[in-house]
Amino acid sequence: MTDVYQRLAKHLDNLPAGFPATESGVELRILKRLFTPEEAEMAMNLSMMPAPASDIAKRLDKTETQVETMLYQMSKKGLIMRMSKGGRTLYMAAQFVVGIWEYHVNDLDEGLIKDFNEYAPHLMEKSWLKTKTKQFRVVPIAKSLSAEVKVMPYEEAEKIIRDQKKIVVAPCICRREHEMVGKGCGKPMETCLVFGGGAYFYEENGMGRPISQEEAIGILHKGIDAGLVIQPGNAQKPVNICLCCGCCCQVLKNMKTLDEPAKAVSTSYYAAVNEENCIACGVCADRCQMDAIVIEDTAKIKLGRCIGCGLCVAVCEYDAMMLKEKELAEKYVPPKTIIDTYMTMAQERGLI
Repeated sequence: MTDVYQRLAKHLDNLPAGFPATESGVELRILKRLFTPEEAEMAMNLSMMPAPASDIAKRLDKTETQVETMLYQMSKKGLIMRMSKGGRTLYMAAQFVVGIWEYHVNDLDEGLIKDFNEYAPHLMEKSWLKTKTKQFRVVPIAKSLSAEVKVMPYEEAEKIIRDQKKIVVAPCICRREHEMVGKGCGKPMETCLVFGGGAYFYEENGMGRPISQEEAIGILHKGIDAGLVIQPGNAQKPVNICLCCGCCCQVLKNMKTLDEPAKAVSTSYYAAVNEENCIACGVCADRCQMDAIVIEDTAKIKLGRCIGCGLCVAVCEYDAMMLKEKELAEKYVPPKTIIDTYMTMAQERGLI
């Protein structure tokens, strides 16, 4: 009989974001750290479609009370997702990333961190980079865009925040796990903004605190001042915004190792230099999270590395840096909802 953790790993790999196997088996070590065998068995009976405990109990031929108790405990541990709809509690499978890993922001230990950092590059190579549609996208800093540039509402971080009724801020798990093993960068920690149903889940599980739109916008500006890249969820109506650094963020850190990170990110902009204004001070290069700028007689942009975040524009005092729109055929239009995003990812991976 196949080991329960191998079967759970396969189940997670059949979700849109994937959970690819390794030769070392580190992915199984991670699951053993997080799930009991009983929890692993239960998790395999959940899909990305939310369902009440009564439906899941029927599949398992168990009482609703037994199943409800276990599902609730698992959701509190961050192993599955829980939500409320029409006065009913529903449960659904959580993907490993984004999902299970992030839900353990408050109970990390060095062993789990070590295993995850061994696994993350493999996850990026075998899953993240294999689909055209990603879980995150990059939007530019508002002040990095000239007045002539037409910006869609889903490309404006402040507009995204203003559209939310429920917002929770949580610690960045990437900076927290690096800090715990002595590799922290000192950038702001409380920077992950979660919206809607996910915000209630974070609040109820003690992973974050509720905030107003104004405080969320203040956190956004604090992150920009610290040189963080704005990465919302990849949908026109995103369920989160992450503020990320190239040294700790597992997405940016692993993309940075690529020859051309620009090909692995969803963005509609790229940086350009007004060489007449540039004094080659190097401030923009220091701010760039992707090493996309080199300083010669003026700043030069390596377009294959530029992800269009606008951080370089925001720190240039000489109006030498600017963001330009990609050609219409290359501009990125995200899926309308996160459900559309995951359906597209599943199609791209041949799961449906």
